[in-house]
This record gives sequence, C-alpha cells and structure tokens, in this order.
Amino acid sequence: MSGIDPEAGLEKAITFFERAEEIASTDNFNYAIDMYIEGLRRVPDAVEDGHIPLRRIALIRQGKGGRKPTVVDKMRKHGGKTPLDEMLNAEYLLAKDPDHLPYAEAMLKSSVAGGYKRTADWIAGLIFDANRASKKPSLATYLLLKDCYKSLEMYSEAVEACRRAIELRPDDDELGEELRDLTAQMTVKKGKYGQEGDFRQSILDRKKQEMLHSQESLVKSAEFRRKAVEAARAQLQANPNLPANILKLADAFFEQQTEQAQAEAFGLLGDAWAKTGDFVFKRREGELLIRKLKRQVHQAKQASEAEPENAELKKKLSEGLESFARAEREHYRLCVENYPTDMRMKYEYGVRLLVNKEYDKAIPLFQEAQRDPKYKIAALDKTGLCFFLKGWFSDAIDIFNSALEVCSDKSGDIAKELRYNLARSYEESNQTDEAFEIYRKLAQVDFNYKDVSQRVEKLRKMK
Repeated sequence: MSGIDPEAGLEKAITFFERAEEIASTDNFNYAIDMYIEGLRRVPDAVEDGHIPLRRIALIRQGKGGRKPTVVDKMRKHGGKTPLDEMLNAEYLLAKDPDHLPYAEAMLKSSVAGGYKRTADWIAGLIFDANRASKKPSLATYLLLKDCYKSLEMYSEAVEACRRAIELRPDDDELGEELRDLTAQMTVKKGKYGQEGDFRQSILDRKKQEMLHSQESLVKSAEFRRKAVEAARAQLQANPNLPANILKLADAFFEQQTEQAQAEAFGLLGDAWAKTGDFVFKRREGELLIRKLKRQVHQAKQASEAEPENAELKKKLSEGLESFARAEREHYRLCVENYPTDMRMKYEYGVRLLVNKEYDKAIPLFQEAQRDPKYKIAALDKTGLCFFLKGWFSDAIDIFNSALEVCSDKSGDIAKELRYNLARSYEESNQTDEAFEIYRKLAQVDFNYKDVSQRVEKLRKMK
C-alpha cells in the first residue's frame, strides 16, 4: 500500500463524508462528489463510508439529469502521479458518468496497483455484474477481472472470470490452461493442500488470523461509530435547524447497533417530525425501522434454521416477517402520499401490495409507475402479474406481450421473467400450444430457469 495509514486521516475523512451527505441533501451533487473524494484521499479503503455512499449519490445525480464529465474534467482527471491519484480521478469521472465502464476499470487497475484491496474487491464486483448483465459482455473486461483477482490472490473470483472469458472464446487453449492453473491455486489457498503435512497447522493459523482480524475490525468499527456520533452531535449543536444535521446524528446513533442508541435515533427523528412536520424525518424513521426489522428477521431465520424443530423459533420468525412486511407497506404508503410525483415510490408500494395480495390497489400504482422509463418494463411485468393472480389471463397475456415488445434486452433476466409469466398465462387459459413454444424456447436459453424444464416435459407429454 502507498504508505497511507487508514486510521491516520480517519477524523478528517469522517468530516468530509458528513459534509458530503449534508451537501447532497440540497442536491448540490457536484460539490458532494468533491467532498467524498477528499475524504477518500485520507482513507482510500473506506468502502462502506466512502465509496458506496458516493456511488449512491452519483446514481441519484444521474437520475436527476446530472451532466456527464466535461472535456475539461476528462483532461484534468486523466491518470495521476500515484495509484491513489489515478484511483480517485477515475472515481470522480465515474461518479459523473456511473454507467461508463472504462472509468470503473481504470479505478480497478489503480486500486490494485495501490494495494487498496477492499476497494478493488468492491469495484471489481460492480464491473463483473455490469459485464455479466450486458447484452454483449466484453472479453477484455473478463480478462482484466481475471488478472486483477489473481493479483489480489482472490482465486475463486479469478476462476469465475476466467470461465466467463472462455465462454466468449471457447477455442483458446491458453485460457483453458490458465483456468486449470487458477483452479489449482484456488485449491491450494483454501487449505494449503500443496504443503505436505501442513494441513492441520494451516487450518489453525487461518482460524487464528480470522479471529484476530475480526477482533481488530470490531474495535475499529466501534471507534469509528463512536467518533461519528461525536462529530454529528457537534454539527447539530453548531446548526440545530439544519435537517441534514438531525438526519446525520440519527444515522450515527442507529449505526451504534444497540437498543439504547437506536431508541435515541428514533426519538430524535420523531421529535423533529412532530416539531417541523417535514416528512424527511418520518421517511428516515421508516427507513431505519425497516433496516432494524430486516436484521431481526435475518437473525430469527438463522436461529430457526439451526433448530428446525423448534416451534417457538418458527413462530418468532413468522411474526418477524409479518412485522417487517407491515412496516414496509406503511413506509411506502406514506412516501407515495408525501411524494406523489415519485414513480419509484409508487412502484415500491405496489410491490408490497402485490405481495400482500392487494391486487386492485397495486394495479393503478404500477400503471402510473410505467410513466418513468426506469420502471416501465418492471411495472408492466408487475401489472401483468396482478392480472394473472386475479385470474384475468387474457388481460395478463396482452400486458406481457406489450412489455416484451418494448423490452430492449431480449435475453436479460426481466425478459426471461416476462416470457415465463406470458407462458404461464397462456397455460392457465388453456392455450397450451402457445405456452409450450414459449417454455421450449426459454429452456433453450436457460434450462434451469424456475420450473421451465418440468413444464416443457409436462406439456410435451400432453401433446
């Protein structure tokens, strides 16, 4: 790593991150990006507190029509004297054009060169997902991912990237040979199988290192959160009327992950909502409650799976799921009520109503959400699904066909779901020939998709 101690600039980094969030709440996204970059210059591997929030701000900015980097931006932010400069310059450009994969790739290369492993792992994951979802995946991107993962000694990921590359170039013997080498390295690293008589010791050493790393991470994380609360409290005292300061302190309390601190977060937001009537506080209260309930559901699920015969644990999980679903429905209902032009909120509320089998309430919301190009296809799919679940199969067929006509990615996940739902609608309306043809072609693309293969077999026997 390039000589930067992750703890050295921690306090300054927190200040920059907090300032960035405060500025972003006023839609001054360009300045917020600058603040995040400055914070990351002090703690380059701050994934959860720096890179991920910056990515979120970038996507919000893009959704609100933020301009892409200017020619001057590209010239000024091209390259850099050090790997850190290169990484942050690339991230700056990526923040202003979140869909431009070459910026992400430049960020990956420089984070690997600088030894910022957590950042490299995170951005590589984004690149991998984007390339995999592309209609025309890039061989060069998979090769870059392979090489970077190999440099980071992340052999499982390197193997997967290499496999994807071979799918695009199946006759490349060198790639095949490299896949075998990477697979062997992956096996050796998992248990040091290559060192005779060293297996037991390698397991003991690894467990010891994992325990020490876990303890160190907990201490650092607790210290970081404590300082975040102190800094947020000081900001609020300096300017008690700024909503962003109240939100920041509530978030800092919540991240303490104790019942008392989280109660303080909810109390702070509830008081602010009662005094000002500003829905931003009620919205954050709902978001935090959902996160809390989701965490509780996860814990209840783990406990129930550990003791599958325990009826009390099953009941607790069921009650937790019900509370979580109810909280989500109420949160999005209020969001739709207070943000009537936000199509995302209408779509999200519609999804929760659909899950609760309130189809007649969900349909108008999905129909409105179709006005936003970002949600058009998904909202059409959910509208069709509501009609299907109501038993209005002819209407569902019309809607799924309309959605497929405007769906640009004919081989993506949403297209598969649309075709599957269309086939189900044909099947339920006794148009089995049409259903069979769609299932059959879907099986040719993805044989393991849901229960497509079984439905093909069933209809084939009927025919």
